[in-house]
Amino acid sequence: MGSPHVSSPNSGLDLHARPQHRRKTGWIWLLVIVVVAWGAWHFRPAAPKTGPGAAAAGGRRGGGGANAVMPVVVATATEGNIPVYLRGLGTVTPNNTVTLKTRVDGQIMSVHFQEGQMVHQGDLLVEIDPRPYQAALAQVQGNLAHDTALYNDDEIDYQRYQALYDQKIVAKQQLDQQAALVNEYKGAMAADQAAIQTAELNLQYSKITSPITGRIGLRLVDPGNVVHASDSGGLAVITQVQPIAVLFNLPQDELPQVFGELRTGQHPEVAAFDSTNTKQLASGRVLTIDNSIDPSTGTFRVKAIFDNTDNALFPNQFVNARLAVGSDSGLTIVPPAAIQRGPEGAYVFVVSSQRKVNVQPVTVKITEGNQVGISAGLQPGTDVVIDGADKLQEGTPVAITREGAAPGGGGVPHPQVAQGGRRHGGGHRSAGTPTDH
Repeated sequence: MGSPHVSSPNSGLDLHARPQHRRKTGWIWLLVIVVVAWGAWHFRPAAPKTGPGAAAAGGRRGGGGANAVMPVVVATATEGNIPVYLRGLGTVTPNNTVTLKTRVDGQIMSVHFQEGQMVHQGDLLVEIDPRPYQAALAQVQGNLAHDTALYNDDEIDYQRYQALYDQKIVAKQQLDQQAALVNEYKGAMAADQAAIQTAELNLQYSKITSPITGRIGLRLVDPGNVVHASDSGGLAVITQVQPIAVLFNLPQDELPQVFGELRTGQHPEVAAFDSTNTKQLASGRVLTIDNSIDPSTGTFRVKAIFDNTDNALFPNQFVNARLAVGSDSGLTIVPPAAIQRGPEGAYVFVVSSQRKVNVQPVTVKITEGNQVGISAGLQPGTDVVIDGADKLQEGTPVAITREGAAPGGGGVPHPQVAQGGRRHGGGHRSAGTPTDH
């Protein structure tokens, strides 16, 4: 008979109570997780609103909307004149371009220029072998001496025949024959003189000089080459760069303005800008306009002349030409950043004496550089918003910073903000800061 089984006093608890305890613990943890999740959702930070209801929501939260003070930068509208410009794409064109060519045949003995240098009118550039032309000159000079001697001899004979004829010793026919012989040698002497001039000219042509002042290009021949007057190519090319011209096209609708200035004897100022239209290269004046309109493009050509003393303009360079044709006066001028665009047209945000903004429609007449000319809708002396307008609407209070003021140094808080700070007994909260929950 075996010993009786003795169970532990807690054996029943170990088998049945432990699973029940685990189930209770799981429910407790589940409840804790639900409570934490609800608290995180309930106390989450409020997201900014951008719709039509943003103003109301912002007012309740104290961080935006119609009652929030928005920082802006303002500028004061002024009265003045804005110059009117006509613009066109132009090409720099030399006033004169010369291709050096030889007028005599021969071998090039020496070249007296450096490629790309500035040469002046009359400078010696190329020498061709002059010896054949020196010999030709000596030959015709000898012919002249020979014919001159014959002429002098016949002239003396003619004088003798004239005396004998006066004495009726010789016939008139002999006198006439001698006179014809004298005239023959006169003609020979004249031909010799012409031949001498031709030989001297050919000798002069053997030294090629610059016909204009300008910049010479790359050398097309070398010393030792034999050149001919009939050659199609040249020796070098010279372009006149001081002064230099710019040719550009303008629409035919702008012809009356330009032609009216020229007809009165005025030559409007023209500025040449680089290809990016940001850097001014040179300043000149209109010389003339073409005598017809191009029917294929509906434009007319304008020629402007520039001194180009600093060689800022280079032949065949593309530039942006800006032609001044007067100015518009009596305009209200504001910076371009002040102009806003909407479905109903252009408008600006005007700052009132209560430091609130009002939407003011305006009529923009001209925009030039950093100036916008307004012909209607805005009076000079009015403060307009030029930065921060994207957060504004009608009646929004603003904190003003003047254009050009140091950041943080020109802001003027709205009176309601200062009163609010005293009312709540705390420091001023910057506009747009979310309210702490």
